[in-house]
Amino acid sequence: MNILVFGSNGLVGSSLVKNLQKNDDINVIGSSRKDTDLFNLEETKEIIKKIQPNVIVNAAAKVGGIYANNTKRADFIIDNLKINLNILESVIEFSGIKVINLGSSCIYPLDAKNPIQESDFMTGSLEPTNSPYAMAKLSAIEIGRSLKVQYGHKVINLMPTNLYGPNDNFDENSSHVIPGLIRRMNNAKLNNEDTFEIWGTGKPLREFLYVDDLANAVEFILNKNIQDDLINIGSGEEISILKLAELIKDVIGYEGSLVFDTSMPDGNPRKLLDCSLINSYGWNHNTNLATGLEKTYDWYKNNIS
Repeated sequence: MNILVFGSNGLVGSSLVKNLQKNDDINVIGSSRKDTDLFNLEETKEIIKKIQPNVIVNAAAKVGGIYANNTKRADFIIDNLKINLNILESVIEFSGIKVINLGSSCIYPLDAKNPIQESDFMTGSLEPTNSPYAMAKLSAIEIGRSLKVQYGHKVINLMPTNLYGPNDNFDENSSHVIPGLIRRMNNAKLNNEDTFEIWGTGKPLREFLYVDDLANAVEFILNKNIQDDLINIGSGEEISILKLAELIKDVIGYEGSLVFDTSMPDGNPRKLLDCSLINSYGWNHNTNLATGLEKTYDWYKNNIS
C-alpha cells in the first residue's frame, strides 16, 4: 500500500511517517512544503499523478493557538481553504484513492453538549476566537462529502482532540497551549523567574491526545477498512488548564508560582469528544498525559531549547 502524507514535517505528519514506516506492508511517502506547494493546484496534481498513492493523508494545515487564530483570522481561513481545496480537487481524476482528511474538534458548536458526538456537526455557532480556521475545516468535510456523492471517492474525516508531542510548534506567540506552556515555563526556569503568567482563568477543561496515538488511530482505521466519514479521535480524559500547568510545572521542575491574566480569553469553557464510535471498533489511546508531556519535554530539550 502506497500512502502519501501531506504536511510530513509537522506535528501530525512527522508522527504518521515515523509510525507507518514500521509497517512492512506500507510504503509511506512524506511531502512537506519544501516538496510540494499545496497552494499550487497543478503542482499538487503532479505529485499525486507521479506517486499514484492508494491513500492520501492530509495532515497539512496552518495552525496556531488562541492568540494567533484570533489576530490572523484571514490568514487562517484563506491558507487552510487553499490547502484543502487543492488536495481534494486534485484527487477527482483518481477515483481509486482514499483520502483521510485530518480536521479539528473546533468544527463543533460552542454550545454542543459534552461529550461531543459526531452528530453535533453543524448544529450551532462556532467558538468565535478560531471560527475562521474551523470554517476552513468544515469546508473540507463538505467538499469531501460532495466528492463522494458526485464521483464516488472515499473520504474519511478524522476529528482529533487537542494534539501535542514532538515536532509541535513551540513559538511563544502562535503555539497551542501545551507547547506554549512548555517553552515559556522552561525559559522561566532557566531565568529563575519567581512567577509564571498564564492567559485566562485556568478554569476551562480540555482533552489532549499524544500525537503518536493519532498516528496509531489512522493505521487502525486503514487496517480495519473503516468507512465512516466523520470520526472523533480523543483520549476521553479532560483536565483544567490550571491542572495542566501544574503538571507541566512538575515535568519541567519549575519552582515559581503560577499567576493568571484574566483579561485574556479562555476560549471554549469545556470540550470533550465522545469517541464511542472509534472505541466500538476496538481502538483506544495508549499514552497518558503525564507520560506524553515527559516525552514532549524531552524532545523539546534535545531539539529546540
